[in-house]
Amino acid sequence: MANVHPYSRLTDFDIALFLNGKHTRLYEKLGAFEIEHEGTVGTFFAVWAPNAKNVFVTGNFNFWDRYSHPLFPRWDSSGIWEGFIPGVKTGETYKYGIETAGGEYLEKLDPMGLYCEAPPKTASIVWNTYKEWKDTKWQEVRASKNALNAPMSIYEVHLASWMKTLENDYLTYDDLSVKLVNYVKEMGFTHVEFMPVMEYPYDPSWGYQITGYFAPTARFGDPQGFMRLVEAFHQAEIGVILDWVPSHFPGDAHGLFNFDGSSAYEHPDPKRGYHPDWKSYIFDYGKNEVRSFLMSNAFFWCDRYHVDGLRVDAVASMLYLDYSRNDGEWEPNQFGGNHNLEVISFLQDLNSHIYGEFPHIQMIAEESTSYPGVTKPVDMGGLGFGQKWMMGWMNDTLRFFQKDPIYRQHHLNELTFSLIYAFTENFCLPLSHDEVVYGKGSLLTKMPGDDWQKFANLRLLLAEQFTHPGSHLLFMGGEFGQREEWNHTQSLDWHLTEQHSHRGIQETVKALNQLYRSEPAFYSKQFDYEGFEWIESNDQGNSVIAYIRKGETAKQQVIVILNLTPAPRDGYRIGVPLPGVWKTVFNSDKEEFGGSNYPVSGATMTEEINWQGKAFSIAINLPPLSALILKA
Repeated sequence: MANVHPYSRLTDFDIALFLNGKHTRLYEKLGAFEIEHEGTVGTFFAVWAPNAKNVFVTGNFNFWDRYSHPLFPRWDSSGIWEGFIPGVKTGETYKYGIETAGGEYLEKLDPMGLYCEAPPKTASIVWNTYKEWKDTKWQEVRASKNALNAPMSIYEVHLASWMKTLENDYLTYDDLSVKLVNYVKEMGFTHVEFMPVMEYPYDPSWGYQITGYFAPTARFGDPQGFMRLVEAFHQAEIGVILDWVPSHFPGDAHGLFNFDGSSAYEHPDPKRGYHPDWKSYIFDYGKNEVRSFLMSNAFFWCDRYHVDGLRVDAVASMLYLDYSRNDGEWEPNQFGGNHNLEVISFLQDLNSHIYGEFPHIQMIAEESTSYPGVTKPVDMGGLGFGQKWMMGWMNDTLRFFQKDPIYRQHHLNELTFSLIYAFTENFCLPLSHDEVVYGKGSLLTKMPGDDWQKFANLRLLLAEQFTHPGSHLLFMGGEFGQREEWNHTQSLDWHLTEQHSHRGIQETVKALNQLYRSEPAFYSKQFDYEGFEWIESNDQGNSVIAYIRKGETAKQQVIVILNLTPAPRDGYRIGVPLPGVWKTVFNSDKEEFGGSNYPVSGATMTEEINWQGKAFSIAINLPPLSALILKA
């Protein structure tokens, strides 16, 4: 038998942290590590399988012999099995063979494995996360780039379908580190957000059904390839956010489900441990070892891959015991309520620890309910996230823009309602992948009217998003008016950008990004009610709304005017906060954006005409279906 036991990477302190749900760096202790032990090179394996009868390592090195290389249970009560196997080196494939208490034999990937075979293969690969990083400059400025008073314009990307080769193959991480990085830089986004890159077996899950939580998917290359992609973004001064899925995992035979023949990772009660919507399994957040696993996973991506934030998927499904469940399918908490108290304490713990260790990242919650205090600090009773997706804004705004402009005068409140609660949380405004799938149509095809009006409406929608308080996110394809609904199996329709109307949307987004980043009024108080003031919120006769965005000084103020119908409004009067000349710094109707070039004065002098509560006002032409941004 070629397995030796005496060596261990785990100290008593590690075990105490692990069992108390406080270990944040399990990836340094569990998994597979090539080492030299007593003069012999081999691999140390350690895996948590608390209810296993026996655990073995099987792989090419032993011709997948089920029983030749056992691991040894630790002498403490940790449930960890470990051992050193000489001769096994980096690059070797392996699985854990687990003999359950009931006598069943399971073959599982390594939950802490750093690399997996490309699907449909399912073995783990002995690997490391060593890299000499070249992103020091980014690390030095990251605090200012990720701050809440800094511009954050996020481009959401599904790596498998952003662009493909001429042979319809995936681009590699190294391909993407040139093509995608250059594109995101050219478009002016400050951050990129990847839909899940952790290894997943099933393409139609888009990455949201994860089996390898510590392994970037092998579809596009090895772990160092993904590191080079992150590094390339950092060298281009662009932050990287990862979608992270601590809410559920799939029931694939090689994954976390039924890991040691028992519910090691999932909650044993189906009312708490099974997700009816996604037919997947829910982590047991009250189990300390599972908390250590999840906290370590969040830390891992920030530590080893230098990522700048995590967007936490499906937080609402975690917070509510009755989420997607009928009466009788859930049980209240100890106080009779529907909140999952174990999840609340886990998220508070996670955010406290991760911001303590990585203070300059952003933790962003996809949370679709009115749960209070998602972005409030933990010591004030909040969940401690940095930002939260503003699903209400997204739903109301898309519903408004889908209406024929003739009816919009009666529904202006759908566009203005978000400002009633816009500053109750630090909101990020998402137009994400979820809005352009399952028959919902692309952003462009949601818009009413003929083709010209569809494009004008989309430019107007994007201008409203970029000038509304908060940070914002746009899913790939939306930035050039992709016509077809997103299809995860094929590339975006890049040929469309050769057409003037689609290129016009692209140029609109470029201009909005440039303006958002260069005008402090749009970002310095983006989460503060002091950064916003209505000028006109209810002009139903004209279907026009107008507002002021404010920076630190009066001179930084900008005015946004949205004409929400195809009828131009000549000589439209607007009250302004300062006397002098107001220049048009953005006009979505310009010809270069695909607009009609309706005549608008480049600069307008104020008049001492009291209007809309202001001592000064201007009269300006509003082009059809247009957004104008003015600055004194």
